[in-house]
Amino acid sequence: MQLSDATFSRFAVWMKAQTGVHFPIGKKTLVHQRLTRRLAARNVATFEAYFRMLQDPAELAEREAAIDLLTTHETFFFREPKHFHWLESQLRQHPVAGTLRIWSAASSSGEEVWSIAMLLADIRGMDGDWTLMGSDISQGVLARAEKGHYTLQRCEGMPPDYLRRFCLKGVRQHAGTFMLCKELRRKVNFQLINLDKELPTIGPYHVIFLRNVLIYFDAATKLQVVQRVLGRLSVGGFLLVSHSESLHGLPLPIQLVAPGIYRKLS
Repeated sequence: MQLSDATFSRFAVWMKAQTGVHFPIGKKTLVHQRLTRRLAARNVATFEAYFRMLQDPAELAEREAAIDLLTTHETFFFREPKHFHWLESQLRQHPVAGTLRIWSAASSSGEEVWSIAMLLADIRGMDGDWTLMGSDISQGVLARAEKGHYTLQRCEGMPPDYLRRFCLKGVRQHAGTFMLCKELRRKVNFQLINLDKELPTIGPYHVIFLRNVLIYFDAATKLQVVQRVLGRLSVGGFLLVSHSESLHGLPLPIQLVAPGIYRKLS
């Protein structure tokens, strides 16, 4: 089953309109691999026919499935640990008076947001004055994130003390898995948000994690997304992007304070 350049281009234009995500021709193999199972599941013979199916107003669930497959990215607990070391130091040395508000804006299947939650519970207490929200464009990964249920292989990189304090080890049919404890799960909210559209009324936040998502946008969309997100960040607050991403040269009211960490100036 082949994915022609012409049909790939139609998928790319559609995804740009739906999510803002840019798919250059180098992503053709990824699109082919991730959508092949949906063609089989729906008994569709060609990618062109599947694309036409996605345009059917009655196929809302299939459109959501396709977007989930094409925007779900690999993540893990305490990814890019220097950012978590910085956050721990910042929270201990410069504690926020009142409620501390943090947003994980591309939380995917939840590993990032739960890493932040464990750190906040450790420093400010499980019942401390803090709020944390995770968001993503994919309803499917948000559902998995909200459950907080993972295989034990996913906990690599997690401090062993956190695994003991904040996680429950699965038994019987759940052997080989763990779940974030109920008390921690009650502290985190999740919301479906498309960063390429007008944002809901949320924030302002003291810290926003926007990591490992900007690389999927073209330059113009990247600037627009960051401008929207900065609008939900307090002046003096911090925006974190991935080490592989940079905001250098963009006309934004920010100052680089550490690799991947920017302070909002105005």
